[in-house]
Amino acid sequence: MRHRNLVILTGAGISAESGVPTFRADDGLWLGHRIEDVATPGAFARDPSLVQDFYNRRRRQLAEVRPNAAHHALADLAARWEGDFLLVTQNVDDLHDRAHALTPPAPGFELIHMHGELLKAHCTRTGRVCDWPDDLEPQQPSPHHPLGLLRPHIVWFGEMPFMLERIDAAIAACDLFISIGTSGAVYPAAGFVQQARFAGARTVEINLEPTPGSRLFDQGVYGPATQMVPAFVNNLLAG
Repeated sequence: MRHRNLVILTGAGISAESGVPTFRADDGLWLGHRIEDVATPGAFARDPSLVQDFYNRRRRQLAEVRPNAAHHALADLAARWEGDFLLVTQNVDDLHDRAHALTPPAPGFELIHMHGELLKAHCTRTGRVCDWPDDLEPQQPSPHHPLGLLRPHIVWFGEMPFMLERIDAAIAACDLFISIGTSGAVYPAAGFVQQARFAGARTVEINLEPTPGSRLFDQGVYGPATQMVPAFVNNLLAG
């Protein structure tokens, strides 16, 4: 069967082999911090200095990492895909963006960072988003409002992921859904496979090992993303 409409969801596992730390370690800490201290609106209100410093360090780290073979394989797929292709990433790094900049995608391609982007900031008063590759000060003035501050353009716990309506519409219309490098534990992204199944799409999980929701997928491909994704993409393009 030749698939026409494709949705791919990527998570931390696709960037881990580039040296980007995964979401949280086995001890429940995220780069040495409790989630509640650095990734909630309350944390930012309580201690903006700690929160800004945490994301400043993560932002600086992006200069030390590069897209890997899995990112480049998806960029090649986007360049050659003849139908609609929505790539939804839970990652806030820019590795997908860099890979697609080197291999420009076909017209039907779209990339959504559903949890935000490290290299952007947004105004606390207007919500306007701007590129911001540098450090943010604890009380960084917003260029968009005299009383506004700039905060990381990151979806924190308790906040709604970006562009869910667009994502839902694409999943409802897709005939192939692929989940790559995500644990399937964080909603709403964890529910995407069920939406795809309801739409009648074929579902594929590519991950280092089977996830707790692996039974929901028609096919499982397990191993390092830098090996499994390029091989899967080659087979998909070969029909």
